[in-house]
Amino acid sequence: MKTPLLPNRFRQELTEGKTLIGCWCALANPISTEVLGLAGFDWLVLDGEHAPNDISTFIPQLMALKGSHSAPVVRPPCNEPVIIKRLLDIGFYNFLIPFVETEEEAVRAVASTRYPPAGIRGVSVGHRSNAFGTEPNYFATINDNITVLVQIETQEGVDNLDAIAAVDGVDGIFVGPGDLSAALGYLGQPNHPEVQKVIRHIFERAAAHGKPSGILAPVEADARRYLEWGASFVAVGSDLGVFRGATAALCDKFKKSFE
Repeated sequence: MKTPLLPNRFRQELTEGKTLIGCWCALANPISTEVLGLAGFDWLVLDGEHAPNDISTFIPQLMALKGSHSAPVVRPPCNEPVIIKRLLDIGFYNFLIPFVETEEEAVRAVASTRYPPAGIRGVSVGHRSNAFGTEPNYFATINDNITVLVQIETQEGVDNLDAIAAVDGVDGIFVGPGDLSAALGYLGQPNHPEVQKVIRHIFERAAAHGKPSGILAPVEADARRYLEWGASFVAVGSDLGVFRGATAALCDKFKKSFE
């Protein structure tokens, strides 16, 4: 039996520098995630940091994406080895690690996703990622099929960016524009010129290390600008944002006609 997600197509295309368009999943619902999977996005972030997701909601969403073109990318609540181990075991291959500020934190993130001797991942012989023990080549191949993307969200992360990007096993650098703008003193202003200058700097330094960069940009003009600046994996919206906007527009279309 061959595990369908191996080899990891998303990781291959990411490291090849292909442009990959993604979307955020924040509704913690397998039906909405399944619908997003039908839309044709290259990747979908299943958010465990700022959305009400946990192991029990992640598994149905992974099931909903079976056979989808869209690669599931999980954002754990924090850079913690036990949490990452559990997400690996239920079937995630792609990780977006939040709030990475130092080289040591980047090393820990990578180590958390690798079996020894390359890392510190705990071993179980029969979990969902291993097709419950029926994938004979899992242990021999899985370390080379895990994607680790690290989020730069603070001034300290920016200051240590070169060391972070140079860590073996860090596959990409992701900008968290909301937290980054707040950390730089411009809360709620990711388009402030000073914030934009730092974002472009992050993209440039990532490219200098041969690492792709990405960002969340639900406003089309922002997304297109970041792609022009060299970002290659960009999330262009979220299920919550699309649902909220579409339902508000539908309601207004009819209610305003009777005002």
